[in-house]
Amino acid sequence: MVFKRMLGAFGVGAPSVDTVLTTPRVRPGGLLAGEVRLKGGDFDAEIEHVTLGLVARAEAEIGDGEAHGLAELHRMRVSGPFTLAKGEERTIPFEVAVPWETPVSEVGGQPLTGMGLGVRTELAIAKAVDKGDLDPLSVEPLPSQQRVMEAFLQLGFAFKSADVEVGRIHGIHQELPVYQEIEFYGPPGQIKEAELTFVADAEGMHVVIEADKRSGGYGDAIGRFRVGHDEALHKDWAAEIGGWLAGLSAYGGGHHHHQGHHYHEERHHHGGGGLGGMVAAGAMGVVGGMVAGELIEEAFEGGEEEGDGDW
Repeated sequence: MVFKRMLGAFGVGAPSVDTVLTTPRVRPGGLLAGEVRLKGGDFDAEIEHVTLGLVARAEAEIGDGEAHGLAELHRMRVSGPFTLAKGEERTIPFEVAVPWETPVSEVGGQPLTGMGLGVRTELAIAKAVDKGDLDPLSVEPLPSQQRVMEAFLQLGFAFKSADVEVGRIHGIHQELPVYQEIEFYGPPGQIKEAELTFVADAEGMHVVIEADKRSGGYGDAIGRFRVGHDEALHKDWAAEIGGWLAGLSAYGGGHHHHQGHHYHEERHHHGGGGLGGMVAAGAMGVVGGMVAGELIEEAFEGGEEEGDGDW
């Protein structure tokens, strides 16, 4: 068996690690399964823990600029302390829950442009930590989320790209320190572009839509919908979203418009904006831990295994 990464943090003769995902495609709230394969090096090693990190390409607003890097969204410990003997081969199976707020990276089998998600394996020996192995992960939308995206296509929108941003959406509880924006080109008419964000939990999800009008009004408008997963499957989303969009023209971008579950307001995602807003949101740990952009491409595109692909 060929192990993919030697753990450089521990020096020559260190253990090696390879993580194999048996569920390379998951949904938010679903289970991620696989195994971590370890092989002992030239010495007995006291393993403190083996932890999986859910990571994503992300961008963060810092002052007037943006930083791009690899952000860890969630940590999942798969093993506590044990001794890995010299030359020993050990397999640690795992089955861990993926957060409900996990960003979506493909729809209908087609990757979303701009997205990069992966599982990074972290091994700790004697206070040294090596983030040795990065495996790409595809996340499909929940059926409830799929219905909303299909409604955009029915309304004449077209997928543009998606990204993950460090920060919080004002007024909505988030477990993760990031949120995803799925961007659409607008159909001919009033709306130039729209951005769609899901903040899901076990019961349902917030659907946040930011519409960029072609002209007039008072800037972008934001619509919010809170809906249960089952209810979302039976809602006429094309009518719901289409009605809200039509209301933008009638009411203007700066005015509140209440109807059913939704309303829109002045654009403001970060609850403070810029670096200050992120500190207030407790997201600085993510910004501080982001890997430099140059390393991302190497990690995402340099995999040797089939399925690593070009992110």
